[in-house]
Amino acid sequence: MTEITANNPDRKSWIEIPENSDFPIQNIPFGIYSMSGSEPKACVAIGNKIADLFELANRGYLQGLNFNASDFNKPELNDVMKAGKMGMRKLRNRLAELFDAANPELQENKADVSAIFKSQDSVEMHLPVRVGDYTDFYSSIEHATNVGTMFRDPKNALLPNWRHIPVAYHGRSSSIIPSGVPIHRPKGQTRPNPEEPPVFGPTKRLDFELEMAFITFDGKPLGESISTKEADDYIFGMVVFNDWSARDIQKWEYVPLGPFLAKNFASSVSPWIVTLDALEPYRTLGPEQNPEVLPYLEYEGEKNIDINLEVAIETENGKETGICFSNYKYLYWTMNQQLAHHTVNGCNIRRGDMLASGTVSGVKPTSFGSMLELAWSGKKPISLADGTTRTFINDGDTVIMRGHCMGNGVKIGFGEVRTKVLPAK
Repeated sequence: MTEITANNPDRKSWIEIPENSDFPIQNIPFGIYSMSGSEPKACVAIGNKIADLFELANRGYLQGLNFNASDFNKPELNDVMKAGKMGMRKLRNRLAELFDAANPELQENKADVSAIFKSQDSVEMHLPVRVGDYTDFYSSIEHATNVGTMFRDPKNALLPNWRHIPVAYHGRSSSIIPSGVPIHRPKGQTRPNPEEPPVFGPTKRLDFELEMAFITFDGKPLGESISTKEADDYIFGMVVFNDWSARDIQKWEYVPLGPFLAKNFASSVSPWIVTLDALEPYRTLGPEQNPEVLPYLEYEGEKNIDINLEVAIETENGKETGICFSNYKYLYWTMNQQLAHHTVNGCNIRRGDMLASGTVSGVKPTSFGSMLELAWSGKKPISLADGTTRTFINDGDTVIMRGHCMGNGVKIGFGEVRTKVLPAK
């Protein structure tokens, strides 16, 4: 098996890396970019730069890796990802080698450097993959307990199945959008008064959900399943994921088949896919699972990941307030268990599928990953830096989510997902 040499914490790059950057040489996340007048194509991030993978391949720097230059000249990463886990590992290792301060191969060729590297400020980032299917899990026990307490009976906040299976629903892939794309407040049916018929109009309870999502390689054929032990081999990497929700629409529609219009209007993602390989040094244990899970959900080792997560609201006057500080490691169900459960019935996953974690909440009120919890269904308004308060998200607000890992003096970040809310159409 190919070693992950790109993760070496002692590596230094000849490319300038600003202090506290999300994108040191140990990260090298993948994305899709374009410039004015150009078609979108594949790139990686390092420091404040993007490196154009098509230009790297076209100029002979990626030989012997079983990629064609044309694979990188596409508006999504799906063709690049056909290389699978080991192919992407070799590519990332090679990129780390090219960006290493000790290697003169690329750094001394000024013409190639000029053609390959662009400032991140000068490019537009796009959705990194063509998402075929999107599944949203419900894997935080704190979030599930909080929502169950508000929506149902506090004594029976968790439904009987919750500790036995990673609960999930099939979401809408067509409305997944990259950071920077604004959304309009959605409309639908709500029933504010249980004694009266429902009404139609814009949601009054627009909410974010702080999540992470993982993106898959091609899985096994229909009818076969992926075990928890095999799961890592089928996961390319992760993005920060904002699963927008209309809570009043959700409350009226979700029985008996779950969320529909309350969720399918938009989900926003960060544009950089941080590879699972880059996250390996930040593995950690998850919460103890009780009762014991069924054999197909058992796993060995540290399978959670220590990812610091935060949410901020920026008001129209430009003032930003941090309102949530959570961590991916709080999740009760791991990615390995999610993927094993998703496929245990023979369901096939495909290259570019996106599987989201569900809201990532912790025990402390400041770690709750949604406004529903932070403001406790509107009962505890959140104070913002401009002197206003929020119980849910207002028109004109911009919700910003960020994530990063920290260890061995290396920060592996995801960038941010930033979305402005516009009035209902």
